[in-house]
Amino acid sequence: MKKWISTKKSQQKQSSWETELKKSEDFTQSYHTSQKTNIHFCLSFMSTLVDEQVVQQGVLPNLLEDDFHTIEDIKKLLPIADLEISEDPTKIIQKLLNGYLLLTIENNVSQFAFIAAQKEIVRSLSPPEIEFSVIGPKEAFVESLGQNLNLIRKRLPAKELIIEEYTLGKLSKTRIAILFMEGITDEANVNTVRQRIKDVEFDAITDSSYIVQLISDNSNSPFPQLLDTERPDRVVGILAEGKIAIVVDGSPHVLITPTTLVEFFGSFEDYFLNWILASFFRLVRFFAVLFSILITPIYVAVLTYHYELVPNDLIGTLVTSRRIVPFPPILEAIFLELTIELLREAGARLPTKVGQTIGIVGGIVIGTASVEAGLTSNVLLILIALAALASFTTPVYKMGNTIRLLRFPFLLFAQLWGLLGIVFCFCIMLAHLIRLTSLGRPFMEPIYPLRVNDLKDTIIRLPFSKDTTRPYLLRTKNPFRYSKEKANAKKDIDE
Repeated sequence: MKKWISTKKSQQKQSSWETELKKSEDFTQSYHTSQKTNIHFCLSFMSTLVDEQVVQQGVLPNLLEDDFHTIEDIKKLLPIADLEISEDPTKIIQKLLNGYLLLTIENNVSQFAFIAAQKEIVRSLSPPEIEFSVIGPKEAFVESLGQNLNLIRKRLPAKELIIEEYTLGKLSKTRIAILFMEGITDEANVNTVRQRIKDVEFDAITDSSYIVQLISDNSNSPFPQLLDTERPDRVVGILAEGKIAIVVDGSPHVLITPTTLVEFFGSFEDYFLNWILASFFRLVRFFAVLFSILITPIYVAVLTYHYELVPNDLIGTLVTSRRIVPFPPILEAIFLELTIELLREAGARLPTKVGQTIGIVGGIVIGTASVEAGLTSNVLLILIALAALASFTTPVYKMGNTIRLLRFPFLLFAQLWGLLGIVFCFCIMLAHLIRLTSLGRPFMEPIYPLRVNDLKDTIIRLPFSKDTTRPYLLRTKNPFRYSKEKANAKKDIDE
């Protein structure tokens, strides 16, 4: 069918966007004539972004076979909710790149319609891979903003849940949603997040990790100041507490702010267990983190400066294990630490089955060979293997990476000044954590500043009957979650 152009003026209007889009092979224009009214119309779209079934089954049959005279008529003809009539040509390019159809009529090119026909390619829901739990829901977020919001909405069907959407990225035009509970969340926190999101200037936002680096209080800190999660149930829990969630289109991880240091060592599975078991597992995680960071530096410090601290029964074992090792403890420790990191990176970058084989076989072969060759002692090999194992107990992956990094400065200070160096390095880290903030709130709360009321869900978790108020850190509008008297009441129906 021949293309139609009504006037020279209309051709000039079209050329501003047609010329740009025709550079791409996926830009398509199809010209049609209504069978009843003989109206000529054109559908323009990006073929890679549009669902062909919507075009062939939902749009074209109605336009070709029904009474179609003006642009306004399509509101009655098309069973599509997302349909917009516009006279602003500046919207055309962006709408087409968002998966809309552009409908124009021969005798009225000043008015046009945008018809939603996006092709949704979304992977199916799967169990959480990083925050996996034996007990509890088995759904994880995917890379679709709409699907992720649906997972949250169906678990929290409350009118107080507010969703605000923004577009970031000069090139990527990434959709970002801010979620909070009206009447609960502190308005100052919401305004801070809004302002930081609006102030972001970046060309392409492809994942939520970009947002973490762009809006964090201190982007130079190795400690993450926004908690990311792949669990919808965890997001619903923090929204009810009065926190803010940030959902990024294209990312399967949702950001939570403000947050504190102790939250990075708590698993959401703790809330599915008895409070005694949950508290025990949390204490195990905190011990494992300290063990992972300090055990190798303590080994280096003791063997370099503080022999008198080694028990007499153990000194023989250490001497035997190191009698043929030609290197000082610091070089021995760095060699094994770097070997563990190389195995981790190799296992993470290779395909799953190959990566698991490399991690297991490589660790056994290299560890055994290095001990037999006299490059390292078997005692240190055991300690570093235990430290690596302990670091895996951290539920949040980004905090686990931070713990991996912290061992190296502690090793350096242990070599320089022994146990005094370890204490000095610990004081530097503690001073940094005390100064650190998340959305302007103290990162070390409730330990510093001390909030006794907020300690009920930190290092240990008290029963739900004791957790009747929201964290003081959040300055929520409604600090009470439920009635303390009703939470403690356990009367049977016949009493």
